[in-house]
Amino acid sequence: MARNGYAWWYLDALSDDGRHGVTIIGLVGSVFSPFYAAARKRGPADPLAHCSMNVALYGPERDAWSFTERGGTDVRRYRTALVIGPSSMEWQDDTFLVRFEEKTAPLPGRVSGTVRIHPFAVADASFVLDTNGRHRWAPIAPIARAEVDIRLPECTRWTGLAYVDSNFGDEPLEDGFSGWSWSRATTRSRTVVTYDSVRRDGTRDLIQHSFCADGRAEPLEPLAPARVSRTLWGMERLVRVDPGTSPRLVRTLEDTPFYARSQLSGRYLGEHAHGVHEALSLDRFRTPVVQFMLPYRMRRASS
Repeated sequence: MARNGYAWWYLDALSDDGRHGVTIIGLVGSVFSPFYAAARKRGPADPLAHCSMNVALYGPERDAWSFTERGGTDVRRYRTALVIGPSSMEWQDDTFLVRFEEKTAPLPGRVSGTVRIHPFAVADASFVLDTNGRHRWAPIAPIARAEVDIRLPECTRWTGLAYVDSNFGDEPLEDGFSGWSWSRATTRSRTVVTYDSVRRDGTRDLIQHSFCADGRAEPLEPLAPARVSRTLWGMERLVRVDPGTSPRLVRTLEDTPFYARSQLSGRYLGEHAHGVHEALSLDRFRTPVVQFMLPYRMRRASS
């Protein structure tokens, strides 16, 4: 992996009853790390020195958030596995297995559990996101089932529809983009993904694809842009749905000065679907005040 580069593996799942959710991101060269950003200012930085397993749990009673950066001997990469401290992601035959044991922030606590992702099919597609070919996105399991077993902060077990993808870059994310809106909305037979990015050079790229349970993938005619309410931090949430329909905000999952994650529902290709949306402002991320605030949500483990 290139110096100053990054890679991440992302999964999210929503319970069948709509009451629970989980998002886990395994990051090599943690793109939102203030420690990695500071290291890059001093010169080329090693992404393996800045790795994190970001775990976010959502429930009807309480949520939990963990984002601890590690490096050195705390990080091990294998052909089918990534280990970051006490947490790991790995393929076991046709199952994507995630184990996590992490400390929460900003309030001290622990999250512990296991997520098993069973893909309906593994996608064979990748997309270049920028004009210079330095940033790439690859859907891995756009439509899947999840078995979630949470031990801490409280014992919870549930199942639901899930999604897995990955991103790779040869330069800092904020060098390639000023921001984006991304969403995945899943019915029981397919997932619709929209990836609307604004590049640093001012050009725009819109990816809209449908991924079916039998493995078929196809580009879509542009969906209609719509908006739900801004977040408390003023982040705009641009959503794309069927023309003549409106998305519904189910819940704001994360609300930060530069990033928002939301649970949405809407009409896609004539079907009702539930999903996850994210809005990202890398212009905001670069500001000194946000860089100052980030360590309150993200800790650095001692080596």
